Amino acid sequence: MKENINDLYNVILERKNNVSEGSYTSYLFEKGVDKILKKVGEECTEVIISCKEDDKKEQINEICDLAYHVLVLMAQMGISVDEISEELGNRREKINNFKGERKPITNV
Repeated sequence: MKENINDLYNVILERKNNVSEGSYTSYLFEKGVDKILKKVGEECTEVIISCKEDDKKEQINEICDLAYHVLVLMAQMGISVDEISEELGNRREKINNFKGERKPITNV
C-alpha cells in the first residue's frame, strides 16, 4: 500500500511542479489551498455519507477520493509521505494514550 501512496504522491508533486494542461491535480494547485481544503471537506462528507449506506464499493471509492485530496493538501503544505509515516510510527509506540473525549469546537 505504501508503494501505491508514494507513487501517487510523486505524480501529485510532478503536477505541482510542472503544470500539465487538462490535469485536475494541476488545476487544484492553480486554485490554491482554499480550493484544496474545500475539496478535502467535501470528500470527508462523502465518506461519512457513504459509510451510512451498505455499499462497500462506494465506501472504498469515497475513501480513495479523500486520500487523493489529502495527498494534494500534503503536497501543497510541503508535508511528505515519509513525515506522515514517521509520525504514525511514533504514535504507534505510545501505549495507553487515550485522552478522553475532545472538547467541542466552539470558535472557528
